Amino acid sequence: MAQKFLDLFREIKLDTSLQTILEKSEIIRISDSKDHSLFCVYIKAPVLIPKRKIWELEGIIKKQYFSNSDKVTVRVKEKFDLTDSYTPRRIYSDYRDSILEEIRAHNMLLFQLLTRADTIFDDDSEGRSHMTLVLEDTMIAHEQQDQLYHILDKILCERCGSRVIIDISYKETEDKLNREKAEEEIKKRVQAIGEQLDNASEEGTSSDTDPKDASSDDKKVDVSKSSDKTKTGGKKTFYNPSVSENPYQKKTRAPIIKDPNLLYGKAFSEEAIDISDITGEYGECVVRGQIIFLDFREIRGERTIITFHITDFTDTIACKIFSKNEYLDSIKNKIHNGDFIKLKGEAEEDRYDKEVVISRISGITSIPSFKTERMDTEASKRVELHCHTKMSDMDGVSDVKDIIKMAKKWGHKALAITDHGVVQSFPDADHAVSGDDDFKVIYGCEIYLVDDEKKIASGDESIGFDHDFVVFDIETTGLNAASVQIIEIGAVKFSGGEITDRFSVFVKPTVPIPYRIVEITGITDQMVADADPIEVVLPKFREFCGDSVLVAHNADFDTGCVRAWCNRLGIDWDFTYVDTVPMSRFLLPGLSRFKLDQVAKELGVELIDHHRAVNDAECTAHIFEKFIIMLSERNISTLGELNDRGSMTESDIRKAHANHCIVLAKNDMGRINLYKIVSESHLKYFSRTPKIPKSYVNANREGLIIGSACEAGELFQAILTGKDDAQIARIVSFYDYLEIQPD
Repeated sequence: MAQKFLDLFREIKLDTSLQTILEKSEIIRISDSKDHSLFCVYIKAPVLIPKRKIWELEGIIKKQYFSNSDKVTVRVKEKFDLTDSYTPRRIYSDYRDSILEEIRAHNMLLFQLLTRADTIFDDDSEGRSHMTLVLEDTMIAHEQQDQLYHILDKILCERCGSRVIIDISYKETEDKLNREKAEEEIKKRVQAIGEQLDNASEEGTSSDTDPKDASSDDKKVDVSKSSDKTKTGGKKTFYNPSVSENPYQKKTRAPIIKDPNLLYGKAFSEEAIDISDITGEYGECVVRGQIIFLDFREIRGERTIITFHITDFTDTIACKIFSKNEYLDSIKNKIHNGDFIKLKGEAEEDRYDKEVVISRISGITSIPSFKTERMDTEASKRVELHCHTKMSDMDGVSDVKDIIKMAKKWGHKALAITDHGVVQSFPDADHAVSGDDDFKVIYGCEIYLVDDEKKIASGDESIGFDHDFVVFDIETTGLNAASVQIIEIGAVKFSGGEITDRFSVFVKPTVPIPYRIVEITGITDQMVADADPIEVVLPKFREFCGDSVLVAHNADFDTGCVRAWCNRLGIDWDFTYVDTVPMSRFLLPGLSRFKLDQVAKELGVELIDHHRAVNDAECTAHIFEKFIIMLSERNISTLGELNDRGSMTESDIRKAHANHCIVLAKNDMGRINLYKIVSESHLKYFSRTPKIPKSYVNANREGLIIGSACEAGELFQAILTGKDDAQIARIVSFYDYLEIQPD
């Protein structure tokens, strides 16, 4: 299933023109070579994108995602899903500049041929569109015509989806016309001179001269240089009668045994190799697999390109046959989509696409299926509660009927359908189960949940901003607030609008610091080896804070860790805290992301040695100081007023990050409420994805079961790809809402 380009490359920075072009473009697939030297993005767009914009996009992806590796080549391969109004003539007219730019970058000789060529468009009696490319009649044009035809066919037919047959004809060059005109002029002059000489000779020739005597010497023939053919009667013979067998006698061929499974070409007996082993121009090879794509496209010269993709479940490769139209029906009757075949051909790199394909196919035979059917052999069958069908964008590829059929075959008793934000598969799922089946379909959905109930300040809302605040930050061994160990605490006391005190200390954990945390924070085991344990440090930090309000960037995580350790150590500490992330969202609505360094940059606050607790706390304190001034200008004086004025609006919900959440219907009332949630998410809060506020789900929770979704995978991906701390904290806090542990 395709996904919007900007949904996958969310962090990419584009100029306005590219942003507009790619808003409606989709990603078909992404591939990476085995040695990670080639990164390909296949996109589909509803409009023609100039080639220079594609090259610009390749450079942006390379710069922003592979700036540290000079060996990685980024290629964006585009396809256009155009409307019927785009005739072949219009496509060529609108896209000609891009075609010329692309061919110029590929081959200057072909570029010169195309710029001097004429194009003629017409339709034949059967309604097929023809494009005639009229080239100059030169030796170079004849040599390069096939390559030029191949490139135009790739661009117009495969990329732009035009069903046009390209023909090539020739026109006389201007040089040739001028040369012929000059030669004709010379002939006329020579003829005129000859006529003058003939007239002069007739007047001065003697009548006594015998013309036979003048030509007698010309009639002599030298017979001394006779040919071998004359000596041997016109035939050379080298046969030696002493040899028992005439070496020139035609030998009898061995009888050919026809293979009943032969579908095309000649029989062969070589063993097949895995398609995954073909990493470059492999040469002649034999592969086997299942046909998963089959296409016939007519080309010039009464021929057709047969393109099919086969997979042996280790990899997939494209294969091509160029067939005369007279043999096409025979091939169509023998080769079908879904068939298992074995073929022999040459694996070579397409000169234009730079992708390895199998061409020059000499033989194809039919083989039985070699797929190993999977079965569930467990005595106690599972019940799948998280299943995506093809209605889930970029997550599911199977029809719900096939999924249910397989589940019943494996002996399962129930299955939950949980597509992303939609319920379109419910009717087909219902029809796939009859009343006699001992099988239950659980109807559900994986919704995009936005926590709109989260407040900027938690605790005593009557506290004013003239109270004492402690802005703090902690570094930990992981990201699960309930189980991590604290390795550093940094804090700044903010009183009367000024920084009055600081607290900075390492904490010795009972486990080694993970390498990933060392990379982020720079804190090693050696640095904390002589530090006090948390049992000593946390009471000191409690004493430093007193009754101050705690302030942190992503406060849910930091305060969650502190509260978890207070519970373990028996420390009674009921504190009020403020989170500067939603505070930033309220006071700085123009920002797209709210990482600490971005907020600091927006406000002109210096951040030194990011991801060290005391430095982050110092930076957050200066940010909080500016926020207090901004709140004062808006006449907000207490935490309660801040919560009221800073609550999320419909627009905020549409912009906010959403967490995946599984919702299952227990009964008919639950199914009705599920329909209401899905409808509201599409009609009111849709922004790239159908988002839904947590408050609306809680108001319509009757008959529903709320559970976790793929957040564990999202959390792991966020950690590996270096997502911002705000996103990671939101994911972790979401587990607190579900009352589960991600690990």
